[in-house]
Amino acid sequence: MSSYMMYFKLYKGQIPVIEQALEIAARMLGSDKSRGYCLEMICADFLAGANLGKDEPDTFLNALHRCFCLLPNAQQATFLQRLTAA
Repeated sequence: MSSYMMYFKLYKGQIPVIEQALEIAARMLGSDKSRGYCLEMICADFLAGANLGKDEPDTFLNALHRCFCLLPNAQQATFLQRLTAA
């Protein structure tokens, strides 16, 4: 997979919010993940939420699947148990 650099102009006041979001994403995804990957997951989450009202149910389903795959095995099992109990 090839990579390239993206640059953004940010105001000083925006930096703490962005840094906090990246830090939380890194904790959720695993601290070994790159900041670029964390940003991608933040964007994917946003897109899934932004498309909830559209006639594209697969977008939300795909986002749920990605989140489920990020859970440790024990939490995946707990989630499935709760899902089947509902």
